[in-house]
Amino acid sequence: MYRIAKSAIAENIKLIVFGVAAFVLLWNVLLCHRQVELQSSGVVMWWMVLCAMGVVNVCSWQRCARALTDRRAVTRQDFYNFQRWQLLLSAVFVLGCGFRSCFPRADVQRLGLIDTWASSVLVGRCVATAAELCFMAQWALLLRYVGYDVRSRFMVTISWFIVPLIAVAEICSWYAILTTCYLGNVLEESIWTLSASLLLVGCLVVWPRCLAASKPFLLAVLLLGVIYVLFMTTVDIPMYFSRWQADEAMGRNYLSLGQGVQDAWSRRVVTFAWEEWRNEIPWMTLYFSVCVWWSLVLVHVPRWWPCPKHHTSQ
Repeated sequence: MYRIAKSAIAENIKLIVFGVAAFVLLWNVLLCHRQVELQSSGVVMWWMVLCAMGVVNVCSWQRCARALTDRRAVTRQDFYNFQRWQLLLSAVFVLGCGFRSCFPRADVQRLGLIDTWASSVLVGRCVATAAELCFMAQWALLLRYVGYDVRSRFMVTISWFIVPLIAVAEICSWYAILTTCYLGNVLEESIWTLSASLLLVGCLVVWPRCLAASKPFLLAVLLLGVIYVLFMTTVDIPMYFSRWQADEAMGRNYLSLGQGVQDAWSRRVVTFAWEEWRNEIPWMTLYFSVCVWWSLVLVHVPRWWPCPKHHTSQ
């Protein structure tokens, strides 16, 4: 184990040094904009972890790109094309999550940690929209890849619907941040949960048709998918629903779309108070770590999946 670790460090010493240097530089730049008196060391530590993960994830993507280039000569052209598209889509998601890790925000509340244009809810939501659509495009490519391999019309059909579903979820999210009405978030997260549930059903449908070598990867998708659906249905959706119910009970006046654009661009509530961030920390931490790692994993699917037949018709 020691020799393996030593070898891995020696092979990637430049990447490790670059990653550490990038994190130190990034953290010092961000600290130049911090408040003079921080209210919660817990939030600062969490922010530091997010920034470190962002740097690590970008470095990991660079390693994936280098590995793909190194294997190009011995990789089938159809495999390489699949991996190249996955790598490009992953780049948008990894960089988007890295940006959001450095400038975390809570959209409807307009919370942020730095008073700068980069912390604007409008900017952050644009970055998130592009990143999330690319992430789901990765899953759509995978579903089509698997569907053609095992001759599953159901899986191929899901691959065509999953990105449009998330596009609708993004519209709901935009409605929520512009009007400050949490009902949009409830609908958004419900659509994400529906999309994940369709993915799980598709995996169960193709399970009997898959070769034994494919099933460990498929099992990992199933296990994490179930955890995700449980988290969304027991934590995330109820949280937004309760916020919407509380606003309705108080008779809150929501913003118009025009008012929301101006408000989302200009209003930033800079705070390090743990109470303000405690409900955002769990999902942000999981999102900017586990989801990014899955995005990187999807680049390497052909290494764990037997040669697909790539049928052109079902």
